[in-house]
Amino acid sequence: MKLSIIIVNYNVKFFLEQCLHSVFKALKEINAEVFVVDNNSVDGSVEMISEKFPSVKLIANKDNKGFSKANNQAIKISQGEYVLLLNPDTVVEEDTFKKIISFMDAHPEAGGLGVHMIDGKGNFLPESKRGLPTPSVAFYKIFGLSALFPKSKMFGKYHLGFLDKNKTHEVEVLSGAFMLLRKAALDKTGLLDETFFMYGEDIDISYRIIKAGYKNYYFPETRIIHYKGESTKKSSVNYVMVFYKAMMIFAFKHFSQSNARMFSFLINMAIYIRAGAAILIRFIQKIFLPLCDAVMFYAGMYLLKSYWETSVKALHYPPLFMNLVVPVYVLTWIFSVYLSGGYDKPIRISKIIRGIFTGTIFILVVYALLPEHYRFSRALILLGTIWASVVAVVLRFVLNFTGIKKFQVQRDDKKRTVIVGEAEEGKRVLSVLNISGTNINFLGFINANNVAAADKSKISEYSLGAMDQLNEIIEVYNVNEIIFCAKDISAQQIIQQMQSVSRMNVEYKIAPPESLYIIGSNSINDQGDLYFVDINAMNTPANKRNKRLLDLVICFAILLFSPLLIFIVNDFSNMITNWIKIFSGKQSWVGLVQRPSENLSSEKKHSYKKGVLNPLDSLKKIDLDESTISRLNVLYAKEYSVYTDLRIVFRGLKNLGRKT
Repeated sequence: MKLSIIIVNYNVKFFLEQCLHSVFKALKEINAEVFVVDNNSVDGSVEMISEKFPSVKLIANKDNKGFSKANNQAIKISQGEYVLLLNPDTVVEEDTFKKIISFMDAHPEAGGLGVHMIDGKGNFLPESKRGLPTPSVAFYKIFGLSALFPKSKMFGKYHLGFLDKNKTHEVEVLSGAFMLLRKAALDKTGLLDETFFMYGEDIDISYRIIKAGYKNYYFPETRIIHYKGESTKKSSVNYVMVFYKAMMIFAFKHFSQSNARMFSFLINMAIYIRAGAAILIRFIQKIFLPLCDAVMFYAGMYLLKSYWETSVKALHYPPLFMNLVVPVYVLTWIFSVYLSGGYDKPIRISKIIRGIFTGTIFILVVYALLPEHYRFSRALILLGTIWASVVAVVLRFVLNFTGIKKFQVQRDDKKRTVIVGEAEEGKRVLSVLNISGTNINFLGFINANNVAAADKSKISEYSLGAMDQLNEIIEVYNVNEIIFCAKDISAQQIIQQMQSVSRMNVEYKIAPPESLYIIGSNSINDQGDLYFVDINAMNTPANKRNKRLLDLVICFAILLFSPLLIFIVNDFSNMITNWIKIFSGKQSWVGLVQRPSENLSSEKKHSYKKGVLNPLDSLKKIDLDESTISRLNVLYAKEYSVYTDLRIVFRGLKNLGRKT
């Protein structure tokens, strides 16, 4: 057997399915085997593989064994002359495997090989070729010199920026996202070092291959898409700790004692600096907008109060007004904006205005119930509402003007979208977009086969032209989103098109065949950002937040009315057990119907918390067939609202003690 492909998967079902589609397209006429080692995913990955890719040799672990151990499980039983370690968030070209095998056959000294990788917007990923992280290289990387001088032969050694990315080079380190290894070299060097749970194992095996007398090559004559850049969000504290500790393991294993100590000192310094910075940055990102709002809302109320005292009414507000009452107003507005989704990303002005006005209504209702001596001024509340609305909107437009992505204001303009593919598949993808309610302005189809526009027999009535006219179409119609139909277009064509227009402000998506989702990732700075179209609303940030708040409200209501519920709920003692689980966030009061034969996709069932009640509790008749129950689940997920949950709770009150 010529090639063994090993993919380690952990909860990235959407990426994995697309990856496997591209892998099997590229394996035609190649004697190969494909392994998927699943590290106990809960998103339905295992079920998807069994259903759609029965020829895959599946190893389903019952726990997360880490990257090295999982790969070794498959390597030990693989039979290929070459072993390819491939990330699930990749797409390979149709001739990738032929080209890399031919190169390795022609270069017996080659122990390992990596390829030209691009991100989801067509940009070259610098980790396609890397140098050994010696203490000096690590120093330049940690303190940003490699980023400042990427093409320097001294400072740019980490990503070898001084080497031409379009030429084949001998390199020191291969990327774990795509690492082709000669089995004979592995027999000599040994398998991946299982001391590395995640990160660092690619550097270690690359270095051991060189020490064993082989060479590693960067081979740019074939390309792959790697959606997640370096596979994680580098601002996370967990990434900082795991990655840099992996570097320490590598240093003590391979460097001299003095160099290892120096490396350890640098790494420990980096951990403290980067981890501290990550915590600080995340904290600032969380509180920045609410804190700015609070300061400006309070300052505005102070100015309005001063003006009202001196210019409108000859009166003086007591210190209680600014010390207690106004802070309560401000907190109410901010909390209302939060509940309405005003602090979600991207920023939507309508949600902010809605939140402030909802908060004002609440303030006015409470104001009307207060004793006379606590009713300071209804006019100031209304003026404060206007002030808060204006300054909140102005602040966000000012931040949007800075160009910082986290402060981008979402425009109400719909994305101007084209679909590249044949008519039949293009219409299927369009129907997915329509069903999901995606906010797009569909402009038309682009024929996948470069058929001249004059050939009406092969062009849909909604065709804008052929794929070789894509650049012109983007410019003429101001297109900002392109969806490629993977059924009709080769990965090679998709990658070529992405790179040819990568300088334009266009987002790229790929629609796998026979799937209800679309994958895309905008850039290396947006690693891990999975964009997919799916027919549910239950897992949006706003609805998840509202559902959790509703669970807590119901918990407090149960405490308040518990003396009455003793006589209503069938199993009051178990209701207390459910109450504890729900208050701690492990379950929800309302969830999907749990049936063994449920047809709702596995990733949805695992992504939703188990509920005590379900949509059947709102019906008088519960003896329904399985297909009806499945449709009820889909309908509940697709059209979720707080009011639906409230109706189910009121109608299923006696079942709050149901065992789950």
